[in-house]
Amino acid sequence: MTDPTPEQTAELNERHRVRMERKKAIIDAKIAAADKQIGIIIVNTGNGKGKSSSAFGMAARALGHGMKVGVVQFIKGAMSTGEELFLRRFPDDVSFHAMGEGYTWETQNRERDIAKAGEAWEQARRFLADPAYGLVVLDELNIALKYRYLDVHTVIADLLDRPEMQHVVVTGRAAPPELIAVADTVTEMNDVKHAFRAGIGAQAGTEW
Repeated sequence: MTDPTPEQTAELNERHRVRMERKKAIIDAKIAAADKQIGIIIVNTGNGKGKSSSAFGMAARALGHGMKVGVVQFIKGAMSTGEELFLRRFPDDVSFHAMGEGYTWETQNRERDIAKAGEAWEQARRFLADPAYGLVVLDELNIALKYRYLDVHTVIADLLDRPEMQHVVVTGRAAPPELIAVADTVTEMNDVKHAFRAGIGAQAGTEW
């Protein structure tokens, strides 16, 4: 394949400039139309990796903007995670509550799981009632809803009744359709490939 001539390169560059100029006009118009400022509900779901990772990335962003962050972990809690160890370094800005006792196949006690989920939701409700918190992370809440440890309609009512400018991130597989319907942003993580299936165990810094 021969290199393009200077004339061909100039033509390609000009065509690219024209396309980008048109694209910028479209994007600028969409940005101008999106003029509402309001707290949003974000749901990260799906079988792929990255749901909680994304949520805690948003927690870092919120802290960078001077917001207070409230975190409730519904299933996790049997072991310390990197996000917990890190965010506990900021006690004035982050309130972190790991209120689970481990994954359901480890606990094997539905009644206790339901009780722990109820306690976790009471903490979540305290965050959702407090306008001082700019971002609330409800990690693995979808799992608690999937197993019906919590009533989805009660959860949604509390989410919708929160302060106007408060953002909420909900994570976990199998987000219920009722929650997806009221969320503002929903992302489904797809599992294309995972190291675990190649015999590589969970490792600090990537999985926990």
